Amino acid sequence: MQIVGFNFTKVLAERKPTIGPKTSINTNIEFLDLSKEEIEILKDQEALKVTFNFSVIYSENSEKEKPKEKTSKEESGKISFEGIILLTSNSEEIKNILKSWKKKEIPNNLKVPLFNLILKRCSTKALDLEEQLNLPSHIPFPQITLKPKEGQSS
Repeated sequence: MQIVGFNFTKVLAERKPTIGPKTSINTNIEFLDLSKEEIEILKDQEALKVTFNFSVIYSENSEKEKPKEKTSKEESGKISFEGIILLTSNSEEIKNILKSWKKKEIPNNLKVPLFNLILKRCSTKALDLEEQLNLPSHIPFPQITLKPKEGQSS
């Protein structure tokens, strides 16, 4: 299996003024469709088109009057990417993948590299959009701290 193409088809970024200190950040990757693709350049291999959605959703916990009720989450920001990945492989492997997709499943030997590629491509773009919209980062950054020298107090 070889990746021969990666394109974004939709980019969405929005921030509402309700971002607060109790913002929860949820990242999600969803495969929307898998289908066979005809590419003239490929002679002895077939192509597979994978349509995906990567989203980062920022939610505020809103407390209800009654403490026993579950808290609802109000969306305070969202970053979303939709795109297409083109893969090539032999016809037997493509056939097996499409057979799995009929049950809305993707084999792990394909799912893991796809997740890694989507995370790599989308997370870097999401970080830029988060900075522009002043949204909290969905990836924790390393923090440097000073340790007091022995015998000194901070």
